[in-house]
Amino acid sequence: MSAYQNDIKAVAALKETNGNSWSAINPESVARMRTQNRFKTGLEIAQYTADIMRKDMAEYDADSSVYTQSLGCWHGFIGQQKMISIKKHLKTTDKRYLYLSGWMVAALRSEFGPLPDQSMHEKTAVSDLIEELYTFLRQADSRELDLLFTALDAARAAGDSAKAADIQNQIDTYETHIVPIIADIDAGFGNPEATYLLAKRMIEAGACCIQIENQVSDEKQCGHQDGKVTVPHADFLAKIAAVRYAFLELGIDNGVIVARTDSLGAGLTKQIAVTNEPGDLGDQYNAFLDCDEVSTADLKNGDVVLNREGKLLRPKRLPSNLFQFRKGTGEARCVLDSITSLQNGADLLWIETEKPHVGQIAEMVNEIRKVIPNAKLVYNNSPSFNWTLNFRQQMFDIMAGEGKDVSAYDRAKLMSVDYDETELALRADEMIRTFQRDGSAQAGIFHHLITLPTYHTAALSTDNLAKGYFAEEGMLAYVKGVQRQELRQGIACVKHQNMAGSDIGDNHKEYFAGEAALKASGKDNTMNQFG
Repeated sequence: MSAYQNDIKAVAALKETNGNSWSAINPESVARMRTQNRFKTGLEIAQYTADIMRKDMAEYDADSSVYTQSLGCWHGFIGQQKMISIKKHLKTTDKRYLYLSGWMVAALRSEFGPLPDQSMHEKTAVSDLIEELYTFLRQADSRELDLLFTALDAARAAGDSAKAADIQNQIDTYETHIVPIIADIDAGFGNPEATYLLAKRMIEAGACCIQIENQVSDEKQCGHQDGKVTVPHADFLAKIAAVRYAFLELGIDNGVIVARTDSLGAGLTKQIAVTNEPGDLGDQYNAFLDCDEVSTADLKNGDVVLNREGKLLRPKRLPSNLFQFRKGTGEARCVLDSITSLQNGADLLWIETEKPHVGQIAEMVNEIRKVIPNAKLVYNNSPSFNWTLNFRQQMFDIMAGEGKDVSAYDRAKLMSVDYDETELALRADEMIRTFQRDGSAQAGIFHHLITLPTYHTAALSTDNLAKGYFAEEGMLAYVKGVQRQELRQGIACVKHQNMAGSDIGDNHKEYFAGEAALKASGKDNTMNQFG
C-alpha cells in the first residue's frame, strides 16, 4: 500500500476516534496535504539530499560518465523554474543539482545593494537564500501534485477507472523537485567559530553540501579577480573541521564538504605558516614564498626572516604587509592544498582556474590522485571565462600542431564574428559542447556548475524586451518575445496565478469550507484564456 493510501487509512481511523467533532475532516484531503508537504524541516531536506549526493559520488567513482550538473541561483523562483524545466524536458531530476553562488548573493541579495564578491554582504543572506530556494522547490511539488489531484478527481467523476489508476500511480511514485544544493560559504566569514555558526544555519536551512575556500576571510576576492590572498593550511583545515562539526552536531553524518583552493591565481599570503620541523605542512607552505638569501648584516629594522637548512631567507613583503609566493608555483600549491584538504575531512575539491582547459585540470588531478586515488572535483564552468575565445585559441593551437594551415586566422582576434562558420570555430564549439563530458572522463570532475547563469540570462532577456517595448514594437515586443513563446513552449508561468499557488489555495478553501468556499478559479478568471 502506498504512503498516500496509508495516510488515508490512518486519518480515517483518527477521525473515527475523535467522533462527530471531526465530521468536516476528509481523510483523503489530509493525505493530499501530507503528500504536498513531504519535507517538514530543513534538516530533513539536508539528510535526504546528502544521501543523494553520496549515492551520486559512489556512482561516479564506478563510472565517470555519470557526472552531475547544476546552475547557479539568486532567488527561489529561479531555482524552482530550473527544476520544473528539468522535469518537463528530461523527465527526472537525477544528477541535476542547484548551486548557490556567494557572488550572486553579494551582487543581488545584500541590503547594501550590489556588492563585489568580497564577503561584505550579510552572511545570513546565504542561509536565508537556501531556505528560500527550498521553499520554492517545495511549492513546485505542491503545485504539480495539486494538478494531479485535480486530474484524479476529474477521472473519477468521468468514471474512467483506468485513467484514475494511472494518475494515482503518478502520485504514488512522484519524484520531488527537492535536489542537493551546493552552497557557497565563501572563506567562512570570520574565524572557525564564525564558520561553524554560519554552517549550522545553512544546514538547518537544508544545505547538504558546503563549499569553503582557502582565502583570507577579510581579504576575500572573487575567484576570477586579482589580489587573492591564501591562508596557511592549518587555518583552512580548522574551518573544514568546523563545518564537519556543524554537520555532525545536527545529525547529518554524511554531509558533504567541498574544499576550494584559489592558489592557482593567488600570489599572496598574509601569514607565514607555523613550522616545527623541516618538511612539515607549515614548512611546505613557506617553501613557496619568494625569498632572498641574506646575512645578518643585510637585515633592516622590522625584517622577517626564515631559517631554512642553515640559510637566512627574507620573504619579500609588500607595502600592504602581504608576502608573495614565487611565480610559477600555483599548480604545485593547488596540489598540496587539495591533498591536505582531502586528508583532513573534505570530500570534494574545487580548483579555481583562469581558463577552462581539460589538460591543465587533468595535470593537477593526476598528481592529487597519486596520493588520493578517488579525488573528485566540483568545477566552475564560469561566465568569467571567454569561452568562445579560449576554445578557439585552443583549437588554433591544435590545428597548428596537426600541421594545418592556420594563416587565415588571427589568433588574437578569434572572437570575431567573421570566424563563426569556419572549420576552426565549429571544431572549437564541439570542444565546448563536450567539455563537461571530457572533463569528467579525463580530469576527475564529478560536478559541473555555472555560477552566474541567471544573472546573465536575466540581463539578456530584459534587454531584448526593453529595446522593443520602449521603441516601435510596443506591446508586440512582450507578446511576440515572451507570452507567445511561453504558450508555444509550454512554460508553466504563462499561468502565473496558478504558479503563485492560487489553485492550491482554492482546493484548500474547499477542504475547509466545502461548497461555501469562495474560489478564485471560476469562469471569470482570465487565466482560463490560456487553456
